[in-house]
Amino acid sequence: MIRLCSWTGRIIFDLLEATGRTVQLVFQTLLQLRRMNIRHVIYQMAHLGVDTMPIVFLMIIFTGMVMVWQATPALTRAGAQSTTGGLVALAIFRELSPVLSAVVLAGRVGAAIAAEIGSMKVTEQIDALRVMATNPIGYLVVPRFVACILMTPLVVAFANLMGIAGGFLVATTYTNVGPYTFIHSIEIFTELSDFTGGLVKAMFFGGIVAIVGCLKGMGAKDGAGGVGNATTSSVVTSIVWIFVVNYFLSTWLFR
Repeated sequence: MIRLCSWTGRIIFDLLEATGRTVQLVFQTLLQLRRMNIRHVIYQMAHLGVDTMPIVFLMIIFTGMVMVWQATPALTRAGAQSTTGGLVALAIFRELSPVLSAVVLAGRVGAAIAAEIGSMKVTEQIDALRVMATNPIGYLVVPRFVACILMTPLVVAFANLMGIAGGFLVATTYTNVGPYTFIHSIEIFTELSDFTGGLVKAMFFGGIVAIVGCLKGMGAKDGAGGVGNATTSSVVTSIVWIFVVNYFLSTWLFR
C-alpha cells in the first residue's frame, strides 16, 4: 500500500512539474514574440513546413482514396451513394486532415526540434547563448513556434485538396459515383466553417508540436542517450496531446 501511494504521488508530482514547465515556456515564448527575428522564422517555415508537405500529401491522398473505397459499398447498399463526396470531405476537413497532418509533423518536425535543441543543450551551446546575452527562448523557441503555427494550417489546407482529389479519383474510376454527383454532394454537406475549423485546429496542433519539441529538447541531459530519450518523448507526448486537444476543439468548433 505504501509503495502504491509513493508511486501515485511521484506520478502526480511529475505531471504537475511538467505542466508548470510547459506553462512557463509558453508564457516566456509569448513575451519574446515582439523580438522575433523574421529571417529565422522564414527559414524555419521552409525547413519545418515546406519540407513536410510531400509526406503529408502522399499520406492524405491515399487516406481519401481508402475512405471512398470503403464507404461507397456501404452507402450504395443504403441507397445513399450520392452522399459519398460530402461525407468524405466532411471527415477530411474536420478531423482526418488536421489530425493526421499534425501526427506527421509531430514525428518529423517535433523530433527534429527536440533533437536539434537537445544537442545544443548537452553541448552547452544554450549556456553559451546566455553568456552572449542572447535569450535562448527568443532565439530558439520563438522562430520554431511561429513557423509551426503559420505553416501547419497551410499544410492542412493543401492536404484537404489532396484528400478530396484522391477520393474523387477512386469515386469516378472504380465506383458508380459520377464527377458531378461527387462534387455536388460536397457543396451540399460541407460549409466554410468545416474548412476553417480544421485550420484552427491545425494552429493549435502546430503550437503543441513546437512547444513540446522545444521543452523536451531544452530538458535533455546525459549526452547522446538523453537526446534520444528527449526525441522519443517529444513525439509520444505531442501525439497524445494532439488527440486530447482535438476532442475539446471538436466539441467547441463543431457544436
